[in-house]
Amino acid sequence: MDYEVIVVGGGPSGATAAEDLARSGVSVAMIDRAGRIKPCGGAIPPRAIKDFLIPDEQIVAKIQTARMISPTGRQVDIPIENGFVGMVDREHFDKFLRNRAHEAGATRLTGTYLRIDRERGKRSVVYRDKATGEEVSLSCRVVIGADGARSNVARDEIPGGDRIPYVIAYHEIIEAPENGALYDSKRCDVIYDGAISPDFYGWVFPHGTSASVGMGSMVKGVDLKEATAALRMASGLTECKTIRKEGAPIPLKPLDRWDNSRDVILAGDAAGVVAPSSGEGIYYAMMGGRVAATAAAAFLKTGMIKDLQLARRLFMREHKQVFRVLGAMQDAYYKSDERRERFVSLCHDVDVQKLTFEAYMNKKLVKARPLAHLKIGVKNLAHLSGLVSPLRT
Repeated sequence: MDYEVIVVGGGPSGATAAEDLARSGVSVAMIDRAGRIKPCGGAIPPRAIKDFLIPDEQIVAKIQTARMISPTGRQVDIPIENGFVGMVDREHFDKFLRNRAHEAGATRLTGTYLRIDRERGKRSVVYRDKATGEEVSLSCRVVIGADGARSNVARDEIPGGDRIPYVIAYHEIIEAPENGALYDSKRCDVIYDGAISPDFYGWVFPHGTSASVGMGSMVKGVDLKEATAALRMASGLTECKTIRKEGAPIPLKPLDRWDNSRDVILAGDAAGVVAPSSGEGIYYAMMGGRVAATAAAAFLKTGMIKDLQLARRLFMREHKQVFRVLGAMQDAYYKSDERRERFVSLCHDVDVQKLTFEAYMNKKLVKARPLAHLKIGVKNLAHLSGLVSPLRT
């Protein structure tokens, strides 16, 4: 046997899984395609910085305010109290994570996953080596598929793995302008406007000397580049130099199964763990990698197939309710501009602001303020039923 575990994919989920396994003494290899940068706003909350020991030099901006912008141009600024939201640039952040996994003892391999072979009781991952172009076969006991939203591992090995719903996201990294009326290097702008995205949102996220400007949609026929150009114009960013352009799918719903009841576990986007409504994925990808590593290590120790299920079970135990609430919010408010207008209006409420960001920063639904929850619930029903005008604050 070449390795105990082979991780396919070297993004935040795969690199985290490889690092955790290496640090626990497991022989692990990570196969990754070099040069790919995923389109991503780059936001990571304090919980991610703490749980995964993200050094300050990886934080390219510290966000103090989130601005919600409605279809009519209505703006609601939500202050981030008692901390900040960190921003990373995936071009450098993913490399940092892969290097850290390697330093922990994981073997790094550069190439493209092809298939899993099982012959005469031997399990092997076959990949095409980037340098030589040749097929290479490595044996192992467990495979972790962390190869993104259109995961080839999921397609080959997991029932339903080829049918995961997703949003197509597109962004442009631009040179950041000076602070002014339309741009603030310490503020994230989230634009809820059907003219930009008919079913998701657009964003302007500072990255220090650069910024990410983009949007997403699962509606066929939407011109992502044209919508992003309109967003840049509305945000006063048309004249800013474009550094690079990227597009990729973002999954909308966790898969019902993350393992094949045999020898494969999924992690990160491959398992569908991106938060509904917000599209936040870095923290959940890294947590997905961590629980996949936990499940793989348990299986290696016991040999019990049921231990492969630990990955999904551990993740959902902590995050299922958050995903359910965010999914319900997306279903309720992203359907039309009239609903988006009401959503931004609802964000004026101080209790909504506090509870939303407490949940975002700590990755838990806050239960300590039942009266505030009741108040928000009543206001939510009033907006959805049309009992109040979306133009009221």
